[in-house]
Formats: sequence, C-alpha cells, structure tokens
Amino acid sequence: MFAAHTLDTAPEESRQAMRAVAGAGRVPDAVARLAASPELLTGFLAMSASFERCTLDPVAREVVVMTVATRNDCHICIAMHSGKLRKLGADTELVAALRDRKPLADPRLEALRTFTLEILSTAGGVDDAALESLLAHGYTERNALEVVFGIGTYTMSTLANRLVRAT
Repeated sequence: MFAAHTLDTAPEESRQAMRAVAGAGRVPDAVARLAASPELLTGFLAMSASFERCTLDPVAREVVVMTVATRNDCHICIAMHSGKLRKLGADTELVAALRDRKPLADPRLEALRTFTLEILSTAGGVDDAALESLLAHGYTERNALEVVFGIGTYTMSTLANRLVRAT
C-alpha cells in the first residue's frame, strides 16, 4: 500500500514540496506518503501555511487542529500537534484534555473547542446560540470562519494520514 516516497521515487511535482519540508533534515513519513498525490500534498501545505497566518492566536489554532485530529483519530496528528502545543508553552493539562477529548479549563479555549465540535457535528449549520457563545468569549466572526478553514485543512490531513497509514 502507499509507499513512503523519497526524493528519487516521488512524482516530480511533489519533490519541491518534499525538499521544502525536509529542509536540512529528513522527509516526515506523512509527507513521504502523501507525495503520491502532488495535488494533495501541495494543497495541504499551502492551506496549512495560510491557516498559520490567520488571526487566531497560535494556541487557539492548535485547539482547532487537535479537536479535528482527536475526532478523526489521527494518531500522527495528535502526537505532532501535542508537541507543537508544548513548544508554544501550553500547560500539560491543556494538552492532556485535548488528547482525551475533555473540556478545557480555560473558558475561552473551551468555547473555541466547543464551537469547533459544533461546526463539525452540524456540517456548519450551527444555531445562533453557538455563534453568540463564541463571540461572547472574545472571538470574532472572522475567527468563526477561520475555524471552518482550520477544520477543512486538517480534515484533509487527518483523513489522508489515516488512509496512507502515516506514522
């Protein structure tokens, strides 16, 4: 099944993205496997980079990503983004709660996690109360749309990673 490509075996259209991700190091397994589809690989990397530039703060972005990753049971994403949260200085309780799909102690981040789950469970058809709750915690309408963007980006990633059995 889905081979872990090298720079020599990957489709030509994936190689530049693989080189960029690898830098001076190695190509991560997920990237090596997703390289079988240059469109998916380059599309995900572009969307991920764009999501990193949105107005949600870095920890809030990771709350969205971890909520999607745990919901979709993507072990590689959970491990990778747990590490990213630790690098951002997030406390161990926050990381553990996200990994365990439990409510977050921080009310603002919990509102974001809950809103993310509501978007997922209603396919975007949230009621006014769900949006008002998010806004009441200091988020904006732009942030609500950024949550949708993060969900789309990381749904693609988590589903693809599971399909290719990335480790």
